[in-house]
Order: sequence, then C-alpha cells, then structure tokens
Amino acid sequence: MRSRRHAVILPILLILCMFAGRTAAQDEQWLQYRSANEASQIVGDMRYLYQTPGTSAPEGIKLPDFACDEPMFQRWETPMVESGGLWIAFDRTTKHGLHDRLYIDSNGDGDLSDESPYEPYRRDSYRCYFGPVKVLFEGEDGPITYHLSVEFYSSRDYHRCYIRPAAWYEGPVVVDGQKKHCVLLDYNVNGAFNDKSANFSECDRIRIGKEDERDTRYVGNYIEVDDKLYGTEIAQDGAFVVLTKADDVPYGTVRLADNITAFAVGGANGLFVRKPEDGTVKLPVGKYRIDYWTIVRKDDKGSRWELRGSGFSAAEGSFTVSQDKEAKLEIGEPVYSRATMRKSGSNYTFGQSLEGRHGERIAMTRSGSRPRPPKLRIKNKDGTYDRAMSFEYG
Repeated sequence: MRSRRHAVILPILLILCMFAGRTAAQDEQWLQYRSANEASQIVGDMRYLYQTPGTSAPEGIKLPDFACDEPMFQRWETPMVESGGLWIAFDRTTKHGLHDRLYIDSNGDGDLSDESPYEPYRRDSYRCYFGPVKVLFEGEDGPITYHLSVEFYSSRDYHRCYIRPAAWYEGPVVVDGQKKHCVLLDYNVNGAFNDKSANFSECDRIRIGKEDERDTRYVGNYIEVDDKLYGTEIAQDGAFVVLTKADDVPYGTVRLADNITAFAVGGANGLFVRKPEDGTVKLPVGKYRIDYWTIVRKDDKGSRWELRGSGFSAAEGSFTVSQDKEAKLEIGEPVYSRATMRKSGSNYTFGQSLEGRHGERIAMTRSGSRPRPPKLRIKNKDGTYDRAMSFEYG
C-alpha cells in the first residue's frame, strides 16, 4: 500500500510543482537592458561617484604594457563580483597630455593585461570621456552585462575620476490589470539595481507609471502605484521585478504641524509622499528618514508662497513608525534667516540663507520662482558709512 501511495502522489507533486513554477515565472515581469553614453541625460536620476585615482599599482593584478611611466589606478566597488570591486587603469599615449586610454578588469579575473583599451569618445582641454565601458558579472544563468561611463579629469597635479552608470532597465509591466512602464536605475553606481537604504544616496531608483513620466521612487520593500501598496522584489541585476499586492501591511500614525501641506519620507520600505489630513499621515511600520516637507500659503494679492525643507541629517531626520504609538515630528516653522561674513585680507564677503529648525535647507518660492533676494544694510558706529546692498543668487 505504501508503494502504491507513493506512485499516486509523485505524479501529483510533479504536476503541482510544474504549475507553481509557471505561476512564479508569470509573477516575474522581465525588463529590457539599455545602455548609452550620457545615459543620465536620457533617463535622469543618475548619481555619479568621484574619487582621486592613485599612482600605486594594485597588488596581485596583472598589468598591460603601459605607454607612459605614470599610469593611474582606480578601484570601482561592486557587490556583483566576488572580490568586491574591479580595477581601472588610465594610460597616457603622449608624454605631457591627458590620460587618454582606459583599461578595466572587465571579467574580474585580476588581469588587465588581456584587456583591450578604450579610447575617449569625447575630450576637451582637461577631460577624457570613456564609454560605454563594458563589464561582465558572473550570474547563476551565465554572464550579466553592465556598462559604465568614466570621465578622467586632469589639471596640473589634480586628478579626478568620475564614474556614472551607462545602463538601465525598462519595459512594460502589468499592475492590477493595468499596463504601466517601469524603469530601474542603479542610482548608487555599484552595478546592482536592488539596493535599499535609509541613506538616500545609497538606494536605487524605480519608476512605475506612464512612459514619459519621471515620478521616481526609492527602491524599497514597497511601492505605491495608483494609491495602492505593492510589495516589491527586484532582481539584483535588474532583469525583472515582482509586484505583489500588500493588503496586510501594518500601519502607524505620524503627527505633524497642522500647516504642513506635503511630507515625504524614505527608507528600506521605499519612498512615500503624503498630504497630511488634520496634521497626520499614515505610513507602513518601519524606520524612515525625512526627505522633505512643504508649507504653502497665499498672500493678500493671491500670490502662492512655498517653503520647502530638505537635506536632513541622519541624526535629525530619522524616526520610527510603530502600530501602538503615534510618532510626533517637530518640523516646519519657525524658519531662520542666517547671515554669514567672511574676511579675506581687506575684503568682506557676506552670505544669506534660510535654515529650518533642524538645520535643513530651506527653499522659498513665490508663484513658482525665487523672490527677489533680501537687502543687507551696513552702518558704522558714527553713521559716516550707511549703505544698503542686495544679495545676489548664484
């Protein structure tokens, strides 16, 4: 009887596993890989890394026969390779010119001597632009392609290396029966597309909406689409996304000043933009950091004035949302006008800025534009010098 039971159950299990496999495959919505020089001008919301390259050759790395006596080296950090990074070398084809040749350990084998060099696709008096620079990561199903844009800047004894993504993923996805357009961006420039972080510069970016929209959100555990919450699973290499309705997520309450008109926070849960009602907003339980707040008013002439606070430090802008206790944030007004003075020889330089109560940056607009800058009046003790001057933007 036991053998017969196994004989009956085994085909059933095989059928169930096959069905489950098809279901899982249908949940994975695959995107198309794109690459281009100046990719940030095409899709926007791309960060860059900048570092000072060194002259010391990396240990354990095989090097090509350089044309110059002063090659420079830069390591690009990425979790996509076992060593945690790939080495880049810059060579110079003329004695006193720019470093105009690039080598990269494209397959992570610790060998630059077998790599073909890249020549600049564009250059000026101080810069050489290389790209798209191709690298290959080893994935479970084979090699994974990724591209970088690399800029090498030289001015006398000053050198800088700027590294930007030259790749992104995009394509159609279906959300609650509706066709949307999805874009994935490697914002922190490390070769992966699924990084989550309360440090906004270290989390990647995702868009789901119309193809021509740029409503960019932080990659996180969730994303809101058409005012509905979805759990997200994003492939590390960016090839697919999985969106699942998040119906049973616990929420908590955050209390703000009554005059806050908009409020945005981010963290491992993603980015949430809220318009408070009666001074409160609801957020999924978790840890967050304030992205920005706004206060909007109209003056007696009908002009729309907006204050926007952003740039919170981790210490001042972080808070936790829980189910059993309301979180209260002391943000918004008052706003302070800061005046600074710097002396250099016989010259004095004055500056003015707006600052929030937690040291955040404040931007003020009137009908969508900056109002005229304030005036500074300087008067000496005996009144022989009395002059009013206007600050200037830029």
